[in-house]
Amino acid sequence: MKEKEKITTGRRDFLRTGALAASSFFIFPRHVLGKGFIAPSDKLNIAGVGVSGKGFSDVNNAYNNGANNIVALCDVDWNLAKEQFEKHPKAKRYKDFRQMLEKERKNIDAITVSTADHTHALVALAAMQLGKHVYVQKPLTHNIYEARLLTEAARKYKVVTQMGNQGASNPAQQQMIKWFNDGVIGDVHTVHVWTNRPVWPQGIPVPQATGTPPDTLDWDLWLGPATKVGYTPAYHPFKWRGWWNFGTGALGDMGCHLIDPPFRVLGLGYPTEVEASVGSVFLKDWTPEYLPEGAPPSSHVQLKFPATAKNKTPITMTWSDGGLRAFRPEVIPADAELSEPDGSNGVFMVGTKGVINCGTYGVNPKVFLNNGQVINSSGEGSSTNSSVPEWGHNLAWQEACKAGFNSAKHKALTSSFDYAGPLTETVLMGNLAIRSYNLRTPTADGKGFNYPGRKKLLWDGPKTRITNFEEANQFVKREYQNGWKLA
Repeated sequence: MKEKEKITTGRRDFLRTGALAASSFFIFPRHVLGKGFIAPSDKLNIAGVGVSGKGFSDVNNAYNNGANNIVALCDVDWNLAKEQFEKHPKAKRYKDFRQMLEKERKNIDAITVSTADHTHALVALAAMQLGKHVYVQKPLTHNIYEARLLTEAARKYKVVTQMGNQGASNPAQQQMIKWFNDGVIGDVHTVHVWTNRPVWPQGIPVPQATGTPPDTLDWDLWLGPATKVGYTPAYHPFKWRGWWNFGTGALGDMGCHLIDPPFRVLGLGYPTEVEASVGSVFLKDWTPEYLPEGAPPSSHVQLKFPATAKNKTPITMTWSDGGLRAFRPEVIPADAELSEPDGSNGVFMVGTKGVINCGTYGVNPKVFLNNGQVINSSGEGSSTNSSVPEWGHNLAWQEACKAGFNSAKHKALTSSFDYAGPLTETVLMGNLAIRSYNLRTPTADGKGFNYPGRKKLLWDGPKTRITNFEEANQFVKREYQNGWKLA
């Protein structure tokens, strides 16, 4: 390992071996300082990349009320980052994460990544190559290739990783696992997942550039590897989600939260096939708008999984977004209150003996048995409130970083990349099917179009390829633009 890759390990090893002398000063352990004090040697030096919006809470959770140091903050938009800059005035400020890593690499142990989806992989991989632990917001990456690459890189560079799908650490998920493992609902054959997303404009014409970006924003850095387009507030800071150039649509926004419970409970791996249909927008009679640059206003995706060691039956999972809710299985009474009462988001895991229902982040799980009995959770993790922010999801990562790669605390993480990578690949498989659905070629007479991707797509997970429609494989990865490379 190169010298620059030993920075974090060297400092942690120094702490663990108990050495006290360093030049002319001493680092005192916690017990010498007394109760309530945190020794400098027990603190992580953390940098944040993308520090507004969700990044604001990610950095603050990592700071952990002073349990760790925030040593550097990086954001392409310093106006949006202003509040975070003011909260941590001693942190060095950057717009370009590459400059931050070059100048601060000796001072950083770990990094939070909360940028737009299309730059997650760039930032995370660069940090891991320097031996830095990473916490990356969901979805882990913009495409399947990047997810596989980061999963393998975490092992290669021996760093502690966690994806920011905080419901993975919700204790209520353990209740669902216990119910399933105890055979309460039998083998599961069908899973329904739904969301009210998108809650931003989607299924609309491509926005046009509106002029010069604000002086506080580096537009070229924000674009990163995406196809270059002119600045418009219709993309930044939030509505980028609905455009494939930057975001991953409703699936990317909520899939890692909602597909996580059945993925975890049932021990799922790579799906074997996927099929999609999407909602249409009509501005002219009989002529649907053709908007392949963006995610649709609604979609319906079906994924199939083989039987697992935990579940003897193959599983069919359906995803619905755009406010299209799954119909309740017959076993659930007509007037029964679901885990998320307004029906905005939810999950049904349908087994031979009953159904497990939960809401976003796995909250409020309950069982509806075929015999009419209803079993509610004990209440732990039954809401999004917690005495520790986000069920301690970020905190567990911090403690695992201190314990080190492959430690017991690392292995106990609920969404390290070994788990989050395959989960993200499954989520993004739905987007591959949606984008394939919109591929078209002119008919022979030139009067219409053929849509060859509107069929069941067969997936080879280990090889990351669609085997029966070559054109779909263009969506497994992207071509990086503007001189950016992922290596």
